[in-house]
Amino acid sequence: MTADQSASEPEASLADEPEVRRALAAGDRTSVSTVVAGHPSSPLAWTELADLADSEGRAIESFAFASVAADFAREQLTAAGWQPGDLVPWSDEPNRAYLRALDTQRRAAQSLGLGDRAARLADELATADAGAPARIASEFTPTQLITIISTSETFTPATSVETHTGDPLAEPAASDAAAGED
Repeated sequence: MTADQSASEPEASLADEPEVRRALAAGDRTSVSTVVAGHPSSPLAWTELADLADSEGRAIESFAFASVAADFAREQLTAAGWQPGDLVPWSDEPNRAYLRALDTQRRAAQSLGLGDRAARLADELATADAGAPARIASEFTPTQLITIISTSETFTPATSVETHTGDPLAEPAASDAAAGED
């Protein structure tokens, strides 16, 4: 075995974005677009926006946002020496933005009827980290981002109380089977 054969495949990493993580953690669903506006080249911010759109069933927006996230991630990875086909390990937390973006884009492409594109994205994700799809499925499902509807949007309190002014309710009639039993 030569040194080239025993060397592990090169791995790439995205830059850590602690300020973006803090901004996302401090905000809520409505503030994600503000985080993107404040960090417009952040793969993590765009991935969060894509996941949000995905969770709300907005496939076109999800696809677009995830595409932007993946493009920014590829640019950063390439600047760090990455080439398509190199590993992008899930174990390095900043890389999860890229891997999640690929998966979100894949799901949106499938939803939009872009089967060939979805297959290419699935292949790119599996090549980057073969274990990532399972991790994403268990840790970042669309159901984890649930649209919150305030009660003021679904419930209108009564402004007056209706009172019953008719005859009293009749007693239920006994059935024949129960007749004679005490």
